[in-house]
Amino acid sequence: MKSKKLKSLLVTILTLCLVTTAFGASHREAPLIALDPAADNTDVYAFRSWENPDKVVFILNTIPGQKPSDGPNYFEFDDEVLYKVYIDTNQDGKADDIVYKIRFKTETRPALGSLNFPLVYVGHPNIPVPELQGITALDGPGSEGLTRRQTYTVTEVRDKKYQQLFEGQTLVAVPSNVGPNTMPNYEALAAQGIYSDSATGIRVFAGQRYETFYIDLGAVFDTVNLGRAVPALTPEEDANDHINPFGINRFKGFNINSIAIEVPINKIIKDYDAADRNSPPIIGMYASTSRQKIRILGGENGKNKTEGEFVQVSRMANPLVNELIIDTPTKDIWNASEPEEEIRFQDFYKAPSIATALNLIFGLPVPATPRTDLMQIFLKYPGQPLQESNCGSPCAELLRLNLSIPPTTPDNQKRLGGLASPPDPAGFPNGRRPNDDVTDIAIRVVGGQAFLDARVGDGVNFLEKATGSNVTTNGIYTVFPFLPTPRPGRFERDSNLMSME
Repeated sequence: MKSKKLKSLLVTILTLCLVTTAFGASHREAPLIALDPAADNTDVYAFRSWENPDKVVFILNTIPGQKPSDGPNYFEFDDEVLYKVYIDTNQDGKADDIVYKIRFKTETRPALGSLNFPLVYVGHPNIPVPELQGITALDGPGSEGLTRRQTYTVTEVRDKKYQQLFEGQTLVAVPSNVGPNTMPNYEALAAQGIYSDSATGIRVFAGQRYETFYIDLGAVFDTVNLGRAVPALTPEEDANDHINPFGINRFKGFNINSIAIEVPINKIIKDYDAADRNSPPIIGMYASTSRQKIRILGGENGKNKTEGEFVQVSRMANPLVNELIIDTPTKDIWNASEPEEEIRFQDFYKAPSIATALNLIFGLPVPATPRTDLMQIFLKYPGQPLQESNCGSPCAELLRLNLSIPPTTPDNQKRLGGLASPPDPAGFPNGRRPNDDVTDIAIRVVGGQAFLDARVGDGVNFLEKATGSNVTTNGIYTVFPFLPTPRPGRFERDSNLMSME
């Protein structure tokens, strides 16, 4: 029955994707989701806030590889996608203890109440109408130039009880950064997109940001053509988080759409005590996107509509699992499954094909199979035993975060997190921060000790060209929503140069 159900789900996903407009992107970890960028979970983050250590931050990114100048229809969340963040607070592997649901609604707003315009964002200092001399607000006066605008809702599900957060507020998604004429002070505009819920202390942001995932994508997916023999990085290069020794960052100069939720830890864990290390609170989380089963083309008023139950089309917890561990024929099935069902995919962790490839390419030994270390890292909480060489129960692919470990300040964060020397315990695989170098970490974890000793990596250690008033010298954004200001479309020439440097 499960195989028939999964087959039905995949047919549904394929149908939905084929009627979705596709454009060039990356992070395309599975064949079907590559056709559906608005539902593509590109990156998921979970970490204690270094702005306020009493809070934990969850981030879901989508719509990858955004060239800043790609107008006139810029990058929007999809009204028909249900975006979710799931949290496991009792370590049973089922991340349904707290769920945050985010839905978007797009509206057309003619400028000045009646003027339709061929551009979705209108603003120029030479227009002799004050309301159209630049977009300076998301709502009310100054927002007239937002002729196409997205609002959204956030619903918390706890103990099967639904609570809509931010009651009485109009939550507006921050639009793409098209340029300084249209949006004369984008940083100030984006800051208006941070909303606080006074009853819960939760903050939320949705909108465009600068892409913080850095990788030599062309080299890694040219069958790990990293361009250097081992040892790939010298000790000095490996320890330097402020340079890129030889790799080319595919995402330099590109933007992303981001949903960030910041929650007080005492709202996640009851009786939370940060000083109590005898029983550290460790949570698990993942994010998903879903679409409804049936899409009706040409519905009422010429608009398409969807009906039926939501079907999960993408999920993500630990980075690069679907890309590097799950084999291609199974990637879409994996995306449609639940994390607590991961025992069905345990053979990929026990004998990862990518480890065999790494061994053949670099001539370095890899751990013998069956691998139990990968299951312990990605599928278990600390102290949960395996069942001999099998995953046992619970068995769930979740991004796990030890909330008793204090955050590392931005200036002192190390890109290799727990693999750094000395380690930075607040980084991946203890949760994940936006600037953690998950590519190098993943290659070394999958490759084993020999790859750690040889400092194998893609040569991209550092996020270049992050801009804004809250960015440190190592490219880390210091305040919520923790991803830097996106690159403006007006300066696409600069972005192209950055991508080619």
